[in-house]
Amino acid sequence: MSDTAYLDWPFFEERHRRLAEELEPWAARNVAHVHGADVDASCRQLVRALGEADWLRYAVGARPYGHHDVIDTRAVCLIRETLARHNGLADFAFAMQGLGSGAISLQGTPAQKERYLSRVASGEAIAAFALSEPDAGSDVANLQCAAHIEGDHAVLNGEKTWISNGGIADFYVVFCRTGEAPGPRGISAFIVDADTPGLEIAERIQVIAPHPLARLRFRDCRVPLAHRIGAAGEGFKVAMRTLDVFRTSVAAAALGFARRALDEALRRATERKMFNQTLADFQLSQAKLAQMATTIDSAALLVYRAAWLRDQGKAVTKEAAMAKMQATEGAQQVIDAAVQMFGGLGVKTGEPVEQLYREIRSLRIYEGATEVQQLIIARELLKEVRS
Repeated sequence: MSDTAYLDWPFFEERHRRLAEELEPWAARNVAHVHGADVDASCRQLVRALGEADWLRYAVGARPYGHHDVIDTRAVCLIRETLARHNGLADFAFAMQGLGSGAISLQGTPAQKERYLSRVASGEAIAAFALSEPDAGSDVANLQCAAHIEGDHAVLNGEKTWISNGGIADFYVVFCRTGEAPGPRGISAFIVDADTPGLEIAERIQVIAPHPLARLRFRDCRVPLAHRIGAAGEGFKVAMRTLDVFRTSVAAAALGFARRALDEALRRATERKMFNQTLADFQLSQAKLAQMATTIDSAALLVYRAAWLRDQGKAVTKEAAMAKMQATEGAQQVIDAAVQMFGGLGVKTGEPVEQLYREIRSLRIYEGATEVQQLIIARELLKEVRS
């Protein structure tokens, strides 16, 4: 098990320490060994298990469906870190339930919350967040999927891509252009049930760390206006608020991957015999292990600073960007070092460090690529100077 001394840091309260202590053995029993050729089935299994054990209620920020009136960012980060250390797909399953329903938690109507959030929290319904498009990834305001109003319905046309849980979700929160104003002020958000006529799965996308992913196509897809989240033209704000909640938790997932890589590297270094000693006896190995541990702790300080600040109601745009950049880039370095320490075994399919190598790569891209985080940090720094 990874070092948990960081739980004594002042960022945490006693409830967070209890949460971590309860989740660790549960994760070891219930998710660590869920791997299968059928990724869709594995993901559904994990969502059900997380819901039955009540963990998904931490991902839903609206009582009585969630544990709190607003999302406890530190709790979400601790859960993602722990799950990622045991099983990347388990972390994915938890995170997507939160991200997919986050807009409803933040700005949904009472009827929308009642219809969707209870099923998300129990694991009965799988949620998805449909924002990205072929030409609108980092540049979200450039999205082209559009909706026009016909009576009491919105009619959607266009495509979404890189949609996590695409193909297995029971509903999608879809962001599309409704034209109230140019750019980001002309975007609205709608809940689209998976069985709505006009919504089709255009393509299932295969990636290096398998998880449910798809391109969606909308052809005259009629959605009741009662399914709009927030007012017309407020979709961009809804999307950014949702991403703001979960961006720090992406960094926490990267921490989980990095901690597992360090655990594996320590085990390998102390067991591997070379030249009448162990790998750990070489100074080069010791230096690498020291760098890995320091990288992890420096990232953890940024992650839980951002999480703590957000739970205090503070703006964390810069801090969350720093945390995501440092944690994901640092985890890539830590995992690469672990693979190197394993030698040829490190690239053997199915080995933990080989799986981690595939898992970490996408975290440097999704929910804001590293380059975007750099722009955000610089923008916030300049804003402080110029104000």
